[in-house]
Amino acid sequence: MKFLHTADWHIGKELGDYSLLEQQKTAFEQTLAIAKDKQVDAILLAGDLYDRSIPPVDAVNTLESMLQKMNIEAKFPIFAVSGNHDGPTRLGAGKKWRENNKFFLRTTLAEAFEPIEFGDTQIFMLPFIDPLEARVYYGISNESNELRTINAVMDRVVADMQANFAPDKQHILVSHYYVAGKQNEDYDLTSETNSKAGGLKSIDVNQFNAFDYVALGHLHLKQASPSETVQYSGSPIKFNTKEAQSEKGVFIVDVNADGVTSEWVPLEPEKDLILLEADFNTLIDPEFYQQYERQGANLFSIKMTDRPAVTDLRSQLNAIYGEIVEIQFKQSQAQSISRANKMTERAEQSNQDLIREFYENVTDARLTDHQAEIIDQTLTRLERQED
Repeated sequence: MKFLHTADWHIGKELGDYSLLEQQKTAFEQTLAIAKDKQVDAILLAGDLYDRSIPPVDAVNTLESMLQKMNIEAKFPIFAVSGNHDGPTRLGAGKKWRENNKFFLRTTLAEAFEPIEFGDTQIFMLPFIDPLEARVYYGISNESNELRTINAVMDRVVADMQANFAPDKQHILVSHYYVAGKQNEDYDLTSETNSKAGGLKSIDVNQFNAFDYVALGHLHLKQASPSETVQYSGSPIKFNTKEAQSEKGVFIVDVNADGVTSEWVPLEPEKDLILLEADFNTLIDPEFYQQYERQGANLFSIKMTDRPAVTDLRSQLNAIYGEIVEIQFKQSQAQSISRANKMTERAEQSNQDLIREFYENVTDARLTDHQAEIIDQTLTRLERQED
């Protein structure tokens, strides 16, 4: 079977105050054209369809139009999961009529153990969930230490999936997590998140050894792929400056009895994101700026190396470059080191750790286990923004 693997569409995302909807529409049209050209059997869509759990109306209309065009008009089956940016309850609405059109979208852990038989494959779909949701599903009491980490959760979840493996089929998993392996151990996670991606520590790639292919979402560059058969397709467009130098695209994955092969197919951005770092006089020098296509041809992120006494700085730069999504001022080396150290310290702490630290500093007392459990539950509801 041949699949197109894509993820992290983040429909509705903005870069600064700039809407990316038109670029997202262009990337979608290219993705659909690739699916047709490569004659794939289905689409694997690995989470973060939206950029927020309650998306704006124009984002909802855009995504619905895309999915209808891909699934109903072009007749491609879709196998998708919700990611940490999606609102699973809202996204999961309309399950019955979607599945009648072979659009399979999983948003709860309970659904993850029900594979879809598709040709010579079984496709499992595991949405983004955290340990608290897993403990609730498995009926584990608050006092128990079971399933407190995402790796412990994944051990149990994968074992329960394997119990439903058909021995004469290939097995595919579509999921949305930070998965670490030898191939991506030096990958810079900051393009999407910190070392506790989506609030969770990394999952060991070896936990997915039972699957023939794992289509991942969450990290936005294909270089984050932890192995040849456990891969991130990355996002279809560039969402921040850390992604500006990287190529975007999709994977075409062929899964058969002889093994798995994948082909990377790049996408061409409607407008590229160009990073400029210079002082003000250089930026307004025609010899400098005329080397770039401007005035609507590209998006620009500018880092100023000086702080000129210019009252209309942005308007002058806008007149030259057109669409500027952000202007930053370069910090001194001492400022950069201090800021980096603070960010590293905070990145190593979960939200629970930060709340615990604050509570202990204010009250001079330790959180009880019951209080910690309430914090976990509250943070989960807030992250999903659906209760």
